Amino acid sequence: MLLHEDRLFPSEPSALKIARSLYAGVRNLPIVSPHGHTQAAWFAENKPFPDPATLFVQPDHYIFRMLYSQGVSMDDLEIGQPVVKDPRRVWHIFARHYHLFRGTPTRMWLDYAFQEQFGLTGRLSEATADLYFDTIAEKLQTPEYLPRALYKSFNIEVLSTTESPLDQLRAHEAIRQSGWQARIVPAFRPDPVVDPEFKGFAEGIAELGRQTGEDTLTWKGYLNGLRKARARFKSLGCTSTDHGHLTAQTADLPEDAAARLFDKAISGKAEKSEMVLFQAQMLTENARMSVEDGLVMQIHPGSVRNHNKFVYERYGRDMGCDIPSATDYVHALRPLLDRFGNEKNLTIILFTLDETSYSRELAPLAGHYPCLRLGPSWWFHDSPEGMMRFREQVTETAGFYNTVGFNDDTRAFLSIPARHDVARRIDCAFLGRLVAEHRLEEDEAHELAHQLTYDLVKKAYRL
Repeated sequence: MLLHEDRLFPSEPSALKIARSLYAGVRNLPIVSPHGHTQAAWFAENKPFPDPATLFVQPDHYIFRMLYSQGVSMDDLEIGQPVVKDPRRVWHIFARHYHLFRGTPTRMWLDYAFQEQFGLTGRLSEATADLYFDTIAEKLQTPEYLPRALYKSFNIEVLSTTESPLDQLRAHEAIRQSGWQARIVPAFRPDPVVDPEFKGFAEGIAELGRQTGEDTLTWKGYLNGLRKARARFKSLGCTSTDHGHLTAQTADLPEDAAARLFDKAISGKAEKSEMVLFQAQMLTENARMSVEDGLVMQIHPGSVRNHNKFVYERYGRDMGCDIPSATDYVHALRPLLDRFGNEKNLTIILFTLDETSYSRELAPLAGHYPCLRLGPSWWFHDSPEGMMRFREQVTETAGFYNTVGFNDDTRAFLSIPARHDVARRIDCAFLGRLVAEHRLEEDEAHELAHQLTYDLVKKAYRL
């Protein structure tokens, strides 16, 4: 087998026994995936995934980022192409470099998918590349491996995609109209129309006006356009917004000052500092809207996106060259929290790529403000080690109940069960250790394991 049954559990015998028992109680619970980047069109169309390379390599920046770091050409991997023309060749490149993933969470996710979903138990390598390719390709053409069938076999209860406010959401509408009894919901990601540095920012705001019937070239019309777009998302099941700003900076400007700043932003005359201030103001404005409509707010700051200029210019956005940076939360969030931090109808889920902020800033903030919750270890840190560091550094101040369970945040559909399995194992390992150290009673640990796996995420995301 590729994976050991006791993987990620404590090696100390008493803690291992408890972790096994806890995991047995949660391993088969439904998957709640409240934040990710899979495509609703897969489920609307329910067509077979074309081939192993298109399924595993092309959409997964964890994979091609690592290969690129070792000199593999993204052209050779056909990254960014609408169709992979030579998937077997791409797969062989991937297989030849599979050793690069030793010790990484990506390796564990992939081995899980290969073993649990395709019955492959020999390690992927150049020698086994064709066996892997042919086995996976053959199964992908069967009814059991269509997107809707996989959704059911993965035991997914709800899956959230992430969409631009300008998206027509036709795939989501098609899913609803098809009568398929599954819950695929959109999340509202307003970055294209709140970030003045986003390519096509002014054109996007004009399009927002055309879609909503508002004069979005005025401050009030712009805000009303966003409200109408949020309402459209909410009508299709949306329960959350997502904000991928570089910083967690917020602002609370007087209305006339905000209107002047907006005018400069859409005219293209705003300086860098003014663009940052505009984004800061828009976090506060979106919090105001969340108080009104109940959508849960997610803030994902701290990523210097598209760091590699060459890759950005050649392949576009989100091609695996984003780099974490230090993030301030205590001072940055204060304007928003002064205004809305005690609102009962507001939930803000904070994420970080700056682990130094866990115990110093994030846990104390979430351990006090009623509106704040802590999102799980994210992106570069959604590893077994990162998940354990999160629990160790956050629990002492924020406890368990100011966290929100797990979300997979993935573009790679077949990695969803693997990622949730890792999270469940790590939580059971952490709880098992607390019981073995007589810091927690075993019945409490069983209750917590269920809540960390299922209850907290549904409550936090209003699912």
